[in-house]
Parts: sequence; C-alpha cells; structure tokens
Amino acid sequence: MKTRITELFAIEYPIIQGGMMWVGRAELAAAVANAGGLGMLTALTQPSPAALTEEIARCRALTSKPFGVNLTILPSIKPPPYAEYVQAIIESGIEIVETAGRSPEPFMPALKAAGVKVIHKCTSVRHALKAEKVGCDAVSIDGFECAGHPGEDDVTNFVLIPAACARLRIPAVASGGIGTGAQMAAALALGAEGVNMGSRFVATREAPVHDNMKQAMVEADERQTTLMFRSLRNTCRVFSNPIAAEVLSIEARPGETDFAELQPLVAGVRGRERCIEAGDINDGIWTVGMVMGLIDDIPTCKELIERMVAEASAVLNQRLTAMIGGQ
Repeated sequence: MKTRITELFAIEYPIIQGGMMWVGRAELAAAVANAGGLGMLTALTQPSPAALTEEIARCRALTSKPFGVNLTILPSIKPPPYAEYVQAIIESGIEIVETAGRSPEPFMPALKAAGVKVIHKCTSVRHALKAEKVGCDAVSIDGFECAGHPGEDDVTNFVLIPAACARLRIPAVASGGIGTGAQMAAALALGAEGVNMGSRFVATREAPVHDNMKQAMVEADERQTTLMFRSLRNTCRVFSNPIAAEVLSIEARPGETDFAELQPLVAGVRGRERCIEAGDINDGIWTVGMVMGLIDDIPTCKELIERMVAEASAVLNQRLTAMIGGQ
C-alpha cells in the first residue's frame, strides 16, 4: 500500500499506532513497527526526559524499523517539562513525532531544525488547518468515536474526514473508531491516506496491559463507553464502569463541577495501577473507544495489520470494482 503517509514515514502500510498513556511502550511500538506500521512511544508515560531516552533505546533494541514518539501537550497546574522532553526526543535521533492536545507551535522551530516530521492529532477542521499553517507535515483527524478526548464538536469521522481532506494540502490520517480493514478502505475512499488506531492495538498480545482489560474489550459492545468531563468542556470517552458512573453523578449536580471532588476518582495513577496493571476494570478510569463493538479477538500486531491490509485490499479491489463494473 502506497500513500503519502507511507512515503512520508518510510513505512510499509499506512497504519499508525497512536500514542496512549501508560500503553505506548517499547514492546508495543516495536511490534507495530516490525509488522510494517508506525509504532509510537508515549513520552509522558515515562516519568522524566531521561527515562524517555532509555525507552527509546529499548525500542531500538527491539526494532530496526521507523517508530515515533507521541507528545501530548495539555494545560495543567504543574505542567511537565515539555521542552526537556522535546530535547530528549531530538537528541535521541527520533525523526517522527505525534503531537496532540494544544498546538505544537511553540516546539516546531526546534523539531523542524532537527529534521523531525510532525503529525498533529486534531478533532476539528479548524485545528487541522492551524496545524498545517504552523508547519506540521501531516494531521490525524480524530472523530467523535475515539477514545480519550474527542473535542467538543461531536462530529463523527464520516463527516469530519472528508471535510478536513477537502481543505488540507498535507496528508491526513483517519483516527477514532477504526479497527478493521473495511474501515481503512472507507477512510481511504473519504480522502484519508492512512489510519491511526489506539484501542484496537490495546487488544493485542503485545500491548502492556492486563489480560482482563483486553478480554473486557472483546466482550463489550459499541455502547459500553461513556462521556465524562462534559461539564468541564474537556470531554473524555472512557469505559463505562461504576467509577465513571460516579463521576457522571457528580457532574450532574446543580452548579459548577468541582474538579477537586473528581480527582481521586479519575487520577491517572489509579487507572494505571488498578485497571491497566492489576486488571480490575471497574476500579478506575480507563479510556477506550466505541470500536470495542468491532473487537472480537486478541491477535498479535502482525496478525492484526496483515488481516487489515488484506481486508482493505479485498474491499477496494474486489467488492467496489465488482459493484462499479456490475460483475
């Protein structure tokens, strides 16, 4: 499969494993890279820039193929040392960076001077155009179906992808709710030049999460996510469990939501320790997308990618051709 995305990132297939907090580690990123896709380490999963440097080295020991680093830039009371993480990325010789959250504009001069290719994740057409304007090489268009933060516009990929691609000059990747080859074929037909997947890669053998979480994704359907933080205008799609329900009940009270009351429930450390590591899927918050309704097995990354490519090729080359040709 040859698109501007495969050429830009020197990968075999236009399939990207997006950055995921606590999950984007060397074993997963390397497995995706070795299977012909683009794996991503998640910078802020590492407790310091020095630890990120070590994780990059660990990934290089597992693959000789291209991989990148995700850096999610979010407002916070005590922000991480983003500039130091950027410097660690550059000094480690990483050539591909996925940014998300706020605009990467403050870090673009340093990244571009080092020859780094930047793909920015966007939840709206206006943000995608801004990313293009500040010098990003590609964008990832994240629809309402996605895990994590879908933005506040609630536009699904069936509209968002063609709307963005119609106005962009740089290549776009479809992100959010994608887990099959047929969906990849649809994304390509809508103008995207690749796909970005998070949740689907969590349900693979190499993903560093507890098997209970993977099995929960197999057993769940597309209705088993919920949207929290809507009252804070920081919407987040998560697995529907008792902790998420408690968050929603607090948000539903009259008056302004006090995040301090929510913090013990939604703390990232709690989700990591109790859900991702210990396997209690109901005792913390963990993000997952509506694509759960399309997940029915736990393959290796290689099996998943090869299956998707074969299915996408069959849809594009056989089904659509037959329909158009009347065969």
